[in-house]
Amino acid sequence: MDKVFLTLGVVIVALIFFIGEWLPVDFIALCIPVILIVLNLVTPDEALSGFSNSATITVMAMFILSTGISRTGVMQMVRDLLVRWGGKTISNQILALGLIIGPISGFINNTAVVAVFLPIIEEWCNQQKIAVSKMFIPLSYVTILGGMLTVIGTSTNVLASGLSKQLGYEEFKLFQFTPLGMITFSVGLIYLAFIAPLLLPKREQSSDSLSQDYKLEDYVTEVIITPGSSLIGQTLRQSGIQRKFDLDVLEIIHNGNHFPQPLADKTLSAGDILLVRGTRKDLLKVRDAKDIEILPDLKFAEKTLESELTTGEEKVAEVLILSNSRLIGSTLKDLRFRQRYNGTVLAIRRGQELARERLGKIPLRFGDLLLVQGPKESFIGLQTTRELLVIEERDVETLKQDKALIALGIILGVVVIAAMNWFPILVTALIGVILMVLTGCLKPGEIYGAVRWDVIFLLAGLIPLGIAMDKSGATQWLADNLVTLGGGLSGFWILLFFFIITSILTEILSNNASVVLMMPIAVKVAESLHLSPYAFMLAVTFAASNSFMTPIGYQTNTMVYSAGGYRFLDFTRVGGPLNLLMIVITPIFIVLLYGLNG
Repeated sequence: MDKVFLTLGVVIVALIFFIGEWLPVDFIALCIPVILIVLNLVTPDEALSGFSNSATITVMAMFILSTGISRTGVMQMVRDLLVRWGGKTISNQILALGLIIGPISGFINNTAVVAVFLPIIEEWCNQQKIAVSKMFIPLSYVTILGGMLTVIGTSTNVLASGLSKQLGYEEFKLFQFTPLGMITFSVGLIYLAFIAPLLLPKREQSSDSLSQDYKLEDYVTEVIITPGSSLIGQTLRQSGIQRKFDLDVLEIIHNGNHFPQPLADKTLSAGDILLVRGTRKDLLKVRDAKDIEILPDLKFAEKTLESELTTGEEKVAEVLILSNSRLIGSTLKDLRFRQRYNGTVLAIRRGQELARERLGKIPLRFGDLLLVQGPKESFIGLQTTRELLVIEERDVETLKQDKALIALGIILGVVVIAAMNWFPILVTALIGVILMVLTGCLKPGEIYGAVRWDVIFLLAGLIPLGIAMDKSGATQWLADNLVTLGGGLSGFWILLFFFIITSILTEILSNNASVVLMMPIAVKVAESLHLSPYAFMLAVTFAASNSFMTPIGYQTNTMVYSAGGYRFLDFTRVGGPLNLLMIVITPIFIVLLYGLNG
């Protein structure tokens, strides 16, 4: 009994750290096996078994296959379908979005789908004169619903399949729960198309100008170097004005010629005009220290920041921090962002919050939207990284379009062979990865950047926790107590209880953590009551993706949070009824399609 409470103590502490978000979730997960070894709850081999688990390896392979698809431009091909099928009403447009993107999410990781489609949908919305706030939440939700069409649609499904085998049952077949997934997807899509538009906010951009959208009028201005200035004859780097003050020089105008980034080695002369980002307070400090003159406030009355900075070589664009980015937790100053990416961050948007001061000191988070100015070549480089997403369509030169049909054929081959049960999905996925490299769809070096290592470490760290709960008897103890408490309830109500509890957990934890914690308990309860363990596994698996109420409950929600200009409660207003709808229909159809008796 001591080991039971010791294991539950580890679970509770892990939950507190997951909820508190004081440390990255993958680091917390990595600490769990170490703690379990020290407490003698698992052996070293069991603690490391998560790294060799078939679920972990399969998820890793699927990330690589998803990248192969996105790098070859396969998903960009649907743009014309969206325009052709979208129609003119919001309902028709959401239906077209769901019918095209939902099935794709059943085979491609949904975070990868959202990353590719965000700029496509934004461009489509601009063409159709639709507010992006009407489409980005539906984009996230249809990928979540579409991910439940197959076992490989989400990492959670793959993990649940592996846990099924670990618990003494068969792994899920590729299309084993597709009938249930099609029902939940169809009901969810009907809700999104015909009810959600009444609840979705209509937040028009303040103008076609990013400078006005980010309210930069008071933060970007022009200064001129006077004949007596100490800056004359110095390079921008030597002057130290960007290092000593909260100031960014965006452009130097010398004798009417505009010099773009990089500017660090440009020599300053009397009469040079500098376009700078900074507060009035810092500009006054620079004026007093370096003898410059602040020009009369132009404030872009006759021209926008984009027209000032967008030339044949320069541009301004929004850049999203992705969930696997190494930039998370670091500041722009720590990262030396300007030197590393040859671009200047003008503002940071986090949900409805806008930061335009002291940008170098703000720790970056997943989902942050950066307004970046720099050379066009720099944005081409950013388009190829897995850490940042430029919110615009990829330039065709960054896509291997001649490999698109090959990549599509590889994915179809992986799916067909797995569906025919000729080889396990793990084997077919790894074969697909090898073929992606051999055919040139991906370079060997690109496969490492394709993997969401935070998810891999999360899976590898959580799997030993499930082993410890089983070995210590904690799972059985919890199951016995739940059976005692719910002894008078029918099997359906107990199934519904697990669906609701898992849905709540997945809103405050990760979906993967919810499956690891709840599935073994659900199976033990089902076995004790002589009910179908498979029905309970399905309830937990589907509930773990029933995450629509907050922008932090599911990663695709976080990705669209800032990009759509949403407020936190927008997700609760639109996603709450969808959550309740799934709670009502999913357990019912689990019973109707798969039965409840063991």
